[in-house]
Amino acid sequence: MSNVGGVANLEPLAQAKEQRAWYFYDWANSAFATTVSGVLFGPYLIAIAEEAAVDDRVSALGLSIAPGALPAYVITFSTLISALVLPLLGAVADRTARKKDLLAGFAWSGAFFAALLFFMTGDNWQLGAITFILANLCFAASAVVNDSILPIISSESDRDRVSSRGWAYGYAGGGLLLALNFVLVSFHDTFGLTEGMAVRISLLSAAVWWAAFTFIPFRGLRNHPPADVEHVEGGVLQRSFGQLWITLKELRNYPVALTFLLAYLFFNDGIQTVISQASVYGVEELGFDQGTMLGVYLLVQFVAVGGALLFGRIAATRGAKNTILGGLVIWMMIVTAGLFIPEKSLVPLLLLGAAIGLVLGGTQALARSYFSLLIPRGKEAEFFSFYHAMERGTSWFGTLVFGLVYTFTGSYRPAIFALIIFFVIGGLLLVRVDTAKGIRDAGNDVPAVI
Repeated sequence: MSNVGGVANLEPLAQAKEQRAWYFYDWANSAFATTVSGVLFGPYLIAIAEEAAVDDRVSALGLSIAPGALPAYVITFSTLISALVLPLLGAVADRTARKKDLLAGFAWSGAFFAALLFFMTGDNWQLGAITFILANLCFAASAVVNDSILPIISSESDRDRVSSRGWAYGYAGGGLLLALNFVLVSFHDTFGLTEGMAVRISLLSAAVWWAAFTFIPFRGLRNHPPADVEHVEGGVLQRSFGQLWITLKELRNYPVALTFLLAYLFFNDGIQTVISQASVYGVEELGFDQGTMLGVYLLVQFVAVGGALLFGRIAATRGAKNTILGGLVIWMMIVTAGLFIPEKSLVPLLLLGAAIGLVLGGTQALARSYFSLLIPRGKEAEFFSFYHAMERGTSWFGTLVFGLVYTFTGSYRPAIFALIIFFVIGGLLLVRVDTAKGIRDAGNDVPAVI
C-alpha cells in the first residue's frame, strides 16, 4: 500500500470492499435466472394455461396459442421489449452518480414482480405472463447497471479476476437455491404440500432471495460521480436521449469494440441455445426423464463455479481473448459430442454436463470483462446496454437454426451439432479483434497481459 506525504492510500482497500459487495449481486439475481427462468416458470405456466384452455388453445393479444408454446412467446416478447428499452436506460445510468441506488431499485422492483408469481394459480396464467415480463425486464435493466459498475470498481489488469469471481458467486447462489427447491418440489408430499404449492413457494423463494441479498451490494457499494458526460440541454429524459444519440454517432470510433460485440453475439447465441435446448435433447433424443435432466442442470451450475474461477486464472497468464478462444474450441467439441452420445447412457451425459459447466461461466465472465476494456470511461452503462440489447435482440437465431435443422432431419442430434457454426463464426471474428488497439481507442490503460 503506497504512502504519499505520510498519508496511507486506502483506496485499494475500499475498492476491494466494493468488489466483495458487488459479487453478491450475481449471487442474488441468479436465483431468478435459475429457479424461475431456467427451470420452474415455463412448465408451471403451461400447466396453469392448460386449465384455462378451450380446445387446447388460449387467447393472448388476439392470437390463439397452444399452452405448450406460451413460455416461448412470453420470453420472446419480454426479450424484445428489453432490447428496445435498455439503450435508453444505459444513457440514464451513465448520467447519474447513484448507480448503486439504480441497481437496487431495479432489483427490488424485479423481485416484487417475481413474488407475484406466487399468486399464479387455478387458470390465471395471464397474471404469470404479465408479472414475468415485468420481472424479466427489471432483471435485464439491473444487469446493465451491474455490469457498468465493474469498470468503476476494478482496474484494467484486475477486471478478468473480478468478473470471473462475480460469475462464480452467481452460479453458486443460483445453484444452491435451485438445489433446495429441487428437494422441495421432488418431495413435496413429505412436506405436506401439493406439487403446485411447492412450485409456487419455490418461485416466491427466488424473489425473496433476490431482494434480500441485494442489500449487500446496496450497502457495500459507493456512488461514484459520472465521468466524461457530454453537456446536453433539457430534462433527465431529454438529456438521456441526447447522450444516446451522441454515443450512437460515436460508435464508429470504436471499431474494435463493435467487432468483438459481433463476435459475442454469435458465440453467445450458440451458448444460450445449447443451454435452453439441452433438456429437450436429453429427454426427447437420449430418453432421460425430467428429474435426471434437472440433476444434470444442477451439476452444470456447480461445475460452472470452478469453471469461472479457473478461466479467470488462465486469463491472468494467457489473456482474456486467448482464453475465450480456447473455451470456444471446447464448445465446438461439446456440440460435436452431441452427435454420438448413446441413448440412456448416463456417464457420457454427466461428462458432457461437466464440460458445459467448465466453459459456461468462464466464457461469459471473460466476455464481460474483455468488453469492458474496449469501451470508453463514462459510457459503461450505455455500451453495456448495447451489449445486452443486441444479445437479446438476436437471441432467436440459434433457436431458429436448431428448430429448422430438427424440422428437416427429424433428429435433435444434427440440430445440436448445427450450432457449431455459431462458435466457428464467433471465433473467427474474435481472432480479428486487435485488443491493444481497442483498449487504446477507448482511452483505457493496456494491462500487462491481454
